[in-house]
Amino acid sequence: MTQYRRHYVPGGTYFFTVTLADRSNRLLIEHIALLRRAVAETRQEHPFAIDAMVIPPDHLHAIWTLPSDDADFSIRWRKIKARFSRLLPRCKAVTESQRQKGERGVWQRRFWEHVIRNPSDLRNHIDYIHFNPVKHGYCRCVSDWPYSSFHRYCASGEYPRDWGGGEAETLAGNFGE
Repeated sequence: MTQYRRHYVPGGTYFFTVTLADRSNRLLIEHIALLRRAVAETRQEHPFAIDAMVIPPDHLHAIWTLPSDDADFSIRWRKIKARFSRLLPRCKAVTESQRQKGERGVWQRRFWEHVIRNPSDLRNHIDYIHFNPVKHGYCRCVSDWPYSSFHRYCASGEYPRDWGGGEAETLAGNFGE
């Protein structure tokens, strides 16, 4: 089995992409309350700050900052994924491999993480998160997507409400997509 090397930084700020096993599924937005519950319960046990987050139907992006004495983001994702999966109604059969690992077949087994290196890197990833629903065609304007920390950023004055309208080529270009 491939050994993935993760970069653990106590108190670090990380960008994550976490994806459903079936990319045609809309579980995350159809069961948004269950996902919020799984995140909230995990944060009670293993605190972390959510700096930015967006939840499209089949994946999510998040930026977290961990406590200064803690670098274990993996346990947090493991618990969120397990809680969300257990809260869902049983809707499909699992493979033998999934059954042996106690999985429900909801999530891809791994996730992508990136350590945020500096304020510019943080700003670029926050922009990427907030623009993601437009990039994927879920909405025309960033402010139209309800499952995003963009609304919190607007309320604090960090973004204007019309940010990201009609800028698909410009913003997506920052990430080579």
